[in-house]
Amino acid sequence: MAPAPSSRESVTAPVIRAYARYGRQADTWLQGYAARGGRVYCGAGCAACCNMPIRVSLAEALVTAQSITADQRQGMAAHAAAVIANARSAPSDEVYVQRHRTGVGFCPLLDRATGSCTAYDVRPTRCRDTFSAFPAVYCAVGTLESMSPRQRREYHRDVARTPGTDGEWHFIAPLEHLSEPVWTAAARAMQETWGVQVWGDFWVLTTLAGHEPFMRAIEAGHARQAWDAARRLDLAHQDVLEIG
Repeated sequence: MAPAPSSRESVTAPVIRAYARYGRQADTWLQGYAARGGRVYCGAGCAACCNMPIRVSLAEALVTAQSITADQRQGMAAHAAAVIANARSAPSDEVYVQRHRTGVGFCPLLDRATGSCTAYDVRPTRCRDTFSAFPAVYCAVGTLESMSPRQRREYHRDVARTPGTDGEWHFIAPLEHLSEPVWTAAARAMQETWGVQVWGDFWVLTTLAGHEPFMRAIEAGHARQAWDAARRLDLAHQDVLEIG
């Protein structure tokens, strides 16, 4: 008889299956999009979006945390500390995002020399479903912000004319919608297995996923104890960690 899955396996397995299902569905959609004349500019070595803040579930963060090296974990922890510092001092969400991109910087799992992700197979949902219908320069920090009013009007007009976008921004909306079952699977697995759900910043949660006092509290369904464990690591902030 096979051993019963652990609490963590019960949470990560549905996410891994949902990743695979999303990959198949996205490939099918992209093939049809290309056949209709659509173009996706994302590709190997393109990393202009890899300094954006990312919200994930603890289930996704566990998938990543269980596969990265000790050196990568150290890089994630340093990035998490910078995220917390930014969350504590940013006066608005807009400033938080801007400072994340310009100050906190690129994900430590990114190989800056090649522009490739060193943890590609275990990357979270938001990294999987972000596709651009415009060249990478439009994903880079500063491009949209530096546009003149006329350039911005032209940009939005071009976006509205481009199939696959939401009519306002250049990212491909249907591929984001296709990924929603991943988050549904993560939420259900966490709730059914632990009795609590945990959501927040990718780097903070990946760091906490490797911290046993935090994980033991979560597995026991003790939200307050888990928060205290995160606080002792100086990783507790309401804008980047949600337990409930």
